Amino acid sequence: MRDVTVVGAGPIGLAIAWRCAARGMAVEVVDAGRPGAWRASAGMLGPVAEAYFGEAELTSLLVESAKRWPAFAAELGAEEIGYRAEGTLVVALTGDDLAEAERLRGYQTGLGLPITALRPAELRDREPLLSPRVRGGAHAPDDHQVDPRRLVPALRAAATAAGAAIVREPGPAGVKVVAAGTGSAALTGLPVRPVKGQILRLRAPGHQPPGFSHVIRGYADGRHVYLVPRLDGEVVVGATVEERADARVTAGGVVELLRAAADLVPEIYEYELAEAIAGHRPGTPDNAPIVGRHGDGVIVATGHYRHGIVLTPLTADLVADLVQTGEPDPMLGPFAPGRFA
Repeated sequence: MRDVTVVGAGPIGLAIAWRCAARGMAVEVVDAGRPGAWRASAGMLGPVAEAYFGEAELTSLLVESAKRWPAFAAELGAEEIGYRAEGTLVVALTGDDLAEAERLRGYQTGLGLPITALRPAELRDREPLLSPRVRGGAHAPDDHQVDPRRLVPALRAAATAAGAAIVREPGPAGVKVVAAGTGSAALTGLPVRPVKGQILRLRAPGHQPPGFSHVIRGYADGRHVYLVPRLDGEVVVGATVEERADARVTAGGVVELLRAAADLVPEIYEYELAEAIAGHRPGTPDNAPIVGRHGDGVIVATGHYRHGIVLTPLTADLVADLVQTGEPDPMLGPFAPGRFA
């Protein structure tokens, strides 16, 4: 009999298994063999740019987890998992876009978050490929990135090296941890729903590194878009937000993403379109994760919506603590499953 069965082999499930196994627990991870939301994720670690009105408690969680990312990445091999710390530029194309971006930046600054306004010339000093039409923006130096498609194999290797077993069917265990993304709803009855996101992967000519290094989060004529550059020449462009459960990639979704991205970085029109994919974020009614005890012998770690990658280190640590001690960290209070009872 295992001490812990973790249901779900995405970043959060594997990180929980790794942390529990490293503490000497006998752990198994149930892998259904189907890639989850991480396969389509861009891997932005954006506690500042993702700080939105009315989500102060969630923002605190994001900031704390982001602080743990440098050490977490170093344990796994920062270069191996594509961890990059150049920071993020927020870019606004029109006057209306700039007004929206500035309103949010004012809120973020009011929380004490590190984000600095930049004029158009200052933005282009940092990234010369930005369109000369941009009206302004900001720099968030602590918003980094990682490549989820490299992160998951690294976490799997770390978990198995620590002694965790990867299985297809669960066996008996003292504690079951459900970290199954959108699949958690059927397993727990909790209100986790799929939120569809279409995302593109482009390739720079010659597969050389793209001509920009910052993550770019843009407002382009009322459309929101992000561009995430990788050293291997890939640029991830996303993402739509659709209350749908299908996995279809639509022509409209591709056109809207490309148009918004090229409005900000015109050079990407010359890039190869390497992939168009749709994934499903595990959303909740309040857009916050569900982490904590859910009945006898069951812990849930799900519903991370668009924050699953940035919240991976903290979720893993807090769940491992809960499994080991039986006592939830006070930080988990606002995110307990009981709030939906």
